[in-house]
Amino acid sequence: MANANHCSFILLAEFDIDQGSQLTYQFPQPLGTDESLLATSMLPDGAEKQLEDWTIFFLNQTPFNTISPVLALETPEVNEPSLESEGSERPDLLYVLNLVRTRHDKAKRRGAEVKAMAICTRYPYIQIFKPILLLALDDYFANPSQDHLARLFDAINSMDLSGMPYLTRYEKMIMRSSERKDIFAEKFTNTIREPTPGPYKTQHRPTNSGESVSSFEEGILLRGKEQEAPSRRDRAGTTSSSASSNQHGVPQESPSDSSFSLGGSLVWVGEDSVGSETAVGSVETGSTVSLSTNSSTLVSGRGRRSTDASASSSSSSGPSSKLTISAPSPLTKDTHFFNTTLAYKGYKLPIKLPLATFAEEVGDYSLIPLIKMFSSHQLVSGPIHPHLHSSGPQTHPIILLFNALVTGKRIIFMGHGRPAGQVSSLVLSACAIGSGCGVVLRGFIERAFPYASLKNKDEWESIPAYIAGVTNLIFKTSGTWDILFDVATGQVLVHKDIHARWPASAAPAIGATPLVARSGTIKVEVALPPDEDATRSSAAKDSKDASSKADFAPKIDNADNLFIEDIRSAIEYHFGEGMVRMRFTEYVTRFVRLASRYEEETLGKTKIGYPTASFTDVPRPRLGSGMVFTDDASAMRELTANAYRMEAWRNTNTYANYVVDFAKAQASSSIKSFDVLHQLFRLRQAKNMSDTEAELIVRTIANNVRTYEQVVELLAYLAPHGGGLLYLSFGLFHQQEVVRDLTVDIFNELRSYAVGVTFLQALNHFQRYSYVRQAHARESRVAREQQQQLHPPPVSYTSSSRTPSNRSDASLV
Repeated sequence: MANANHCSFILLAEFDIDQGSQLTYQFPQPLGTDESLLATSMLPDGAEKQLEDWTIFFLNQTPFNTISPVLALETPEVNEPSLESEGSERPDLLYVLNLVRTRHDKAKRRGAEVKAMAICTRYPYIQIFKPILLLALDDYFANPSQDHLARLFDAINSMDLSGMPYLTRYEKMIMRSSERKDIFAEKFTNTIREPTPGPYKTQHRPTNSGESVSSFEEGILLRGKEQEAPSRRDRAGTTSSSASSNQHGVPQESPSDSSFSLGGSLVWVGEDSVGSETAVGSVETGSTVSLSTNSSTLVSGRGRRSTDASASSSSSSGPSSKLTISAPSPLTKDTHFFNTTLAYKGYKLPIKLPLATFAEEVGDYSLIPLIKMFSSHQLVSGPIHPHLHSSGPQTHPIILLFNALVTGKRIIFMGHGRPAGQVSSLVLSACAIGSGCGVVLRGFIERAFPYASLKNKDEWESIPAYIAGVTNLIFKTSGTWDILFDVATGQVLVHKDIHARWPASAAPAIGATPLVARSGTIKVEVALPPDEDATRSSAAKDSKDASSKADFAPKIDNADNLFIEDIRSAIEYHFGEGMVRMRFTEYVTRFVRLASRYEEETLGKTKIGYPTASFTDVPRPRLGSGMVFTDDASAMRELTANAYRMEAWRNTNTYANYVVDFAKAQASSSIKSFDVLHQLFRLRQAKNMSDTEAELIVRTIANNVRTYEQVVELLAYLAPHGGGLLYLSFGLFHQQEVVRDLTVDIFNELRSYAVGVTFLQALNHFQRYSYVRQAHARESRVAREQQQQLHPPPVSYTSSSRTPSNRSDASLV
């Protein structure tokens, strides 16, 4: 990608006091669309009141802004493959980053001049072009000429991304959930070369895997609680070593190649590594550290001590061996970004390109300002609608926003007197909330208009479920929206005619007459608690359409409100943007799995998830699947409370997209034939799990996690903030030996790859020591058995019977 078309077009617009907004230049050729529409998008209302403002808009989004360039600048081979573009006849979206600036000059008419320059690109991480766009617009102000556009165009397209790694979907999920600055450091190579001999298995293919659901369901249940013989697989040649460093820069070792040999077992017991400038697991030419593994205490080249597990796990001592660990030179300070430069007019501008961005995440949005803005006062007015108010009058504004997004409502962010860039950012943040930060759902960005005005009103109002950011107060009284978020006051308005526009009588009764009788279905006789019936009756009295709201409960302690409480606590305790995004990914994943269960209860089957089934051992053991509830009563309450918004979601394009994505994910998934999330949830939450189920879960994981792709997919479901490998490590302490051996098998496979080593290093010292001890003991036992087969003990005869006897046995007689 050294000479790829990173930039498709450069636009420049100016405001003329007589003619209004004018599109002055289109480089390298005209886009073939309405120039006045482009100029209006680049020069927002009130731009002259702001010295500088950033806005974002999209092309190829509607028939109004679909471009028809004379020359095809974009070549398909430079585009990253994605599910969104497969089988679609629509042109790909072009993301436009626009900078508008006002220069005050008394010599000019009206005392100022307003100009805007925009970059059109296929990359959603358009924020990386902000520095160079600032310089280019400054140059244009100093000397208005099309040459500046040509120089900017050439500079962006000459950006070298040849060494940039392309991560699969699951690798992106692991990267965004990890705080380690060396995660996937082995992928940062400047040239493509043959695999280098080393401790790790041959790595992965650099293509993207299919889309699928990823996250956990246990968060809500955690809050509720507060209130056959083992198949031994040959692992020869798959063990690995890795070198990392802790936060003080001291090398820290994972279990090494010699760990599982007769020579000894090595495991560090110091502080865990939290980040390093050295690449974990990569095999590069560099300095080496030699470690002796024949003593109980080892000292590395920099004085770090470790404990030799073999001192306690085995009394045998093999020959002294040396382990050489290759310490690669640091290639990057933070592997979450790819560092490159842009050459512009003799300057080398540093660029940090994020590697874990999904298509529904555009620009440098932030969820925290949006949540804070509409959480301070919670001013919600207007009628209560079951599509939106899933918790009745107590529904939080952010949950209202999510419900409006997934049910296809028309949403406006009103920022009267505010910069257009602020409302643009809020619109992009809202799209991230609806999509689960790009991981779960899609279809929001294509109907988003980060900045909308009266001049392009026909364009964005032609979309039936738009998400628009406006600054003109006239839109508040226009009545074309369903829900309005006032940025200045934090107020949320539900349109007074919402019931007429969106009748809410389509949700069927839950559990009344299940179409399919199966094990684990919700019991028909389960009734709601009396207090919930009372709250429903109270909510119905205040509604214009009582019948439409008698089926959802305004309970303060439901899943949505508990989720918002957790989010607010995370923000209050400064957990950061990354944690908030992961929690929303989990929330949207749980919503989809809940909708899958809803489809089963109402239609008898589902297109968006695994069928619901419980573990059974008759006539033979079979794993469960689908969403897990603590009991049938809680399942009934939650499905009933969410029935309307789930039914409304099923009638949107977002749902249709997910049906396609789920089918493709099932076909392309590396781990097939069982619901991984269900099994991991059972390991975390089951109170009384039978030994048969525990063995089957661990055995199934061990038998289906044997390749790099399978390892990455499994680890993507084991986010560090959710405990990582903690719950799998409990298998090391199970009462049955077969479960312990299978857990060691899983960890041995993880240890074969650098990313697996980083997860193993996150275990506490006791768990790591237990793993190494058991693995060493088992391999020592296997080695002794092989030694006895190759060299059987000599046979002696007694003087009386002359019968053969083992010498050691004879010595005991």
